[in-house]
Amino acid sequence: MSRFLLQGLPPIAGAGARLLIVGSMPGAESLRQQRYYAHPRNAFWPILGDWLGLSPQASYDDRCRALVDAGIALWDVIGACVRTGSLDAAIEPGSVQANDFAAFFAAHPGIDRVLCNGTTAHVAFRRHVLPVLAEAPVLARLPSTSPAHAGMSLTAKRERWFAALACIRST
Repeated sequence: MSRFLLQGLPPIAGAGARLLIVGSMPGAESLRQQRYYAHPRNAFWPILGDWLGLSPQASYDDRCRALVDAGIALWDVIGACVRTGSLDAAIEPGSVQANDFAAFFAAHPGIDRVLCNGTTAHVAFRRHVLPVLAEAPVLARLPSTSPAHAGMSLTAKRERWFAALACIRST
């Protein structure tokens, strides 16, 4: 299998963003479609759709618009890397290029909380992003919505995600 540098997706963020959700790096299907969480078994959109009150049939554009309207931004820690397949474990550590979060937070000063979609996103954010930030946001690790994280039920994942998302409903 050939090795080449994969490029991530641009952020989804509105001027009023108060919360950022970060993944590690989009999977192969997401990169193919140029859409976040495009794998049909990934629980991200079912969970966030439930929280946002969206129909399961909502279009990708409607989902993204609902995130922005709710004050939620979406991006990945890793902007580029070498990886074969979609698994985080296949990311070649020396190839990781983090996105420019210093510039992102400067452009979105209302964001003070970051939710990490899984352990890899959390570890990568702590390793590659926190050291370059003047001010650290509140950081929380949530269970991965990836179908590869099958050790937790969808119901349990939804409960953890809903509890973490409650912070923006209370502001």
